[in-house]
Amino acid sequence: MILDHECRSVPLNALHLELGARMIPFAAYRMPLQYPAGILAEHRHTRNRAGLFELSHMGQIRISGPDVAAELEKLVPSDLRTLPLLRQRYTVFTNESGGILDDLMVTNAGDHFFLVVNAARKHADLEHLIGRMPESCRIEMLPDRAMIALQGPEAVHVLARLVPGSERLEFMEGGNFVLESADCFITRCGYTGEDGFEISVSASEVEKIARQFLRQPEVAPIGLGARDTLRLEAGLCLYGHELDETTTPVEAGLSWVVARRYRQPGGPTAGFPGAARILEQIRGGVARKRVGLLPEGRAPVREGAEILNDQFEVIGRVTSGGFGPSIGAPVAMAYLDSRHAAEGNRLCVVLRNKRISGKVTGLPFVHHRYHSK
Repeated sequence: MILDHECRSVPLNALHLELGARMIPFAAYRMPLQYPAGILAEHRHTRNRAGLFELSHMGQIRISGPDVAAELEKLVPSDLRTLPLLRQRYTVFTNESGGILDDLMVTNAGDHFFLVVNAARKHADLEHLIGRMPESCRIEMLPDRAMIALQGPEAVHVLARLVPGSERLEFMEGGNFVLESADCFITRCGYTGEDGFEISVSASEVEKIARQFLRQPEVAPIGLGARDTLRLEAGLCLYGHELDETTTPVEAGLSWVVARRYRQPGGPTAGFPGAARILEQIRGGVARKRVGLLPEGRAPVREGAEILNDQFEVIGRVTSGGFGPSIGAPVAMAYLDSRHAAEGNRLCVVLRNKRISGKVTGLPFVHHRYHSK
């Protein structure tokens, strides 16, 4: 357990306190859980307008040198050598048994590759990269970089007002821009299911940018509480919940991160860790899989809750659960025995020693609204 006095401050710590944030320990940092408006209001504001999040706790890693894409491909199941300039890809680091060490975003930035990794895994990821990639590749954590995200249907209008031309970015595309006289790397992506942007900038310049965003009438500050309800409704995985070192991409419903050339019959041999098990699961199926759940009633179910079949046998467990403000009902994600994972299947969830009825449903709970032409 990490105590609050052991946590580091994020670059916007003073601003969060000024805005009345309730701060909590998270991944060895003090982070805003919510602001005075509350999680429900913050969630709805992001769905309807634009929310500003601090992501500076995340790891930002730069990798340069010869054949970086080819060397990175030895650690992930995705195709990186054909990733176009300034395009971004979601992928995972895998271990030898096919489990997920972390999920991450990778951008081809031209003279280097830019990685954004999870806060709790960033130091392990850095060691993993240094231990697996050749000395010809220069691997740098970027501790002096901050990151903020602007998410929601009005995010594009806000950013275009401040950074003309940013609205031309496509989903999963990045570019170099100047905002408030600061050099920024902006990508069109996010973790809410909404259209939005993530902005990497020097930690010394992030506060003036955040304050400029908050001056815009569409924008409100958003904390970790609403970030979690937003990503849960969007059916997006959280490392340590839906993803861990014992879970494969196939079990997690992420088979699409595996390069198509590996999935095709007669394709080339895959060399990433755990490839044999992952490709075998793609061909033959899995014993358990990630699903969405809709519990009946108003009480949310939480991580770890057992899921039972009609014989009251344990067939799975909840990995994330809560109340979905956008649909006005509890929602959850879980791993279920594949024999019981068909959409519409009825089951029970154990909530405080009571059995709550529910059913399996498809993901996401709220349709993604990512930008596309």
